[in-house]
Amino acid sequence: MKAIVATGQFLGKYFSLFVLAAAAVSYFQPGVITWVLPYVNYLLGIIMFGMGMTLKRSDFAAVFKRPKDVIIGVCAHYLIMPLIAFALCFAFQLPPAVAVGVILVGCCPSGTASNVMCFLAKGDVALGVSIGAVSTLIAPVMLPFILWLLAGHWVKIPTTSLFVSVVEIVIVPIVLGVLVNTFFGKKVHKVTEALPLVSTVAIILIAGGVVAASNKNGDLLTAGTLIIIPVVMLHNLLGYALGFFFSRLLGMNHQKSRAITFEVGMQNSALGVALAMAFFSPAAAIPATLFSIWHNMSGSLLASYWAGKQKAEKTAPKVDAVTTQ
Repeated sequence: MKAIVATGQFLGKYFSLFVLAAAAVSYFQPGVITWVLPYVNYLLGIIMFGMGMTLKRSDFAAVFKRPKDVIIGVCAHYLIMPLIAFALCFAFQLPPAVAVGVILVGCCPSGTASNVMCFLAKGDVALGVSIGAVSTLIAPVMLPFILWLLAGHWVKIPTTSLFVSVVEIVIVPIVLGVLVNTFFGKKVHKVTEALPLVSTVAIILIAGGVVAASNKNGDLLTAGTLIIIPVVMLHNLLGYALGFFFSRLLGMNHQKSRAITFEVGMQNSALGVALAMAFFSPAAAIPATLFSIWHNMSGSLLASYWAGKQKAEKTAPKVDAVTTQ
């Protein structure tokens, strides 16, 4: 088990590099990874089950102890990211298939990575976990509705099917994971230690499969698709910036603002990939794949900056005020 845990930590530390490596292999040798495509939903279900296994009743305590903070975070998440995505689609004149993928990323709930970054950044982890949990639980309603509202004029949005799919591949696995953890917590403790490895491998496989499917006709790296890179970067960075300033504007302290920053700017991009592949096209899955790579890199950098800044502030010598008569 120690080897499994260590491997999971290693893959998590260099997650972005492994995703890039999988993408490179899939680009040049798509046949190596295309077998994973029919299993994308199952892989995401495993990831969500693992997320549920790590949740406890105490993780939802902030929802009841300070509902105002949680509501602000959830509203910020479902307002800021979809609207940024919508604006970027028009600003960059994205083709319909790509535009729906960008907006789909913006409509996704926040993922578990945001909680990790919040912890590393010395933010309010309890608040971050509660916002992430609530945004995920209401995703079956919010995601189809916002996607229909913002992307409906580009493509037909199957709202009912999206609702059912999000329930099946997100809510059901999470609820099962919570139930297993609640009733068999001690017995399955060893299994939970392997979950980071399982989740990381699943996301790497999903990313590789999307690249392989998108490059089926050799048209992945074209002028029309390369423009997605700055769009994805701006989407994420503007999400961080607006999430932070929005929360500070409402009078939240730095710890709370850091939590909301990550919960707004980081998305469950694996869900975006799965839904894009199931209901739209491989091209629509490219933004979510790139987002998965980029937001882990940017999130790590931002978390390191904030953690270092807080450490420096704590260790800085205090200067006593000198009172003059």
